[in-house]
Amino acid sequence: MKTSGTRHIGILLFDDAEELDAVGPWEVLSSWTRYFPDDGFAVSCISQAGGRVRCAKGLVLQAHHSYADAPPLEVLVYPGGQGTRPQLRDEAQLDWVRRQRQDVPLMTSVCTGSLVYAAAGLLANRPATTHWGSLEHLAELDPTIDVRGEERFVDDGDVVTSAGVSAGIDMALHLVMRLAGVERARQVRRAIQCDPAPPV
Repeated sequence: MKTSGTRHIGILLFDDAEELDAVGPWEVLSSWTRYFPDDGFAVSCISQAGGRVRCAKGLVLQAHHSYADAPPLEVLVYPGGQGTRPQLRDEAQLDWVRRQRQDVPLMTSVCTGSLVYAAAGLLANRPATTHWGSLEHLAELDPTIDVRGEERFVDDGDVVTSAGVSAGIDMALHLVMRLAGVERARQVRRAIQCDPAPPV
């Protein structure tokens, strides 16, 4: 699928984000964009100020862009983790999320990233999911949400939410399928050898 210009996917980073919420989708999406550049997508990480962020379990990640210098996005991936909790009361961050909703065609979240979307009003009267431990919190934030606790991810057109942590990998493969087709998603899944067979 050849496009006339590069379309950008941004993965948000912030202090106390859950590592795999960001790095799992990064692995999927960066493998896709690196191995299949003619599909016309690029992926990068953004944070409020740019630079380094310290994730929930101590991993330090470097954002490519700040809010101010990030390219226009086709897709935003919003991870979860303990770092989302103060954001639920951070009006500046919630306003930023609302502005993204106006400009970004496809808003996605992993784990408790959907709590921030709910607090910003993005999930009103929509189906959505989150980490199993936060399903009640999601419903409390907005009782109009159709909480889907049994689904790995929920695609509601221009908003896609996923369950906790590793579910972000499934969601990212689904994004590849949506944006570049089933065969491409299968190629990426094989490249990263994502064929879960849990030992326990």
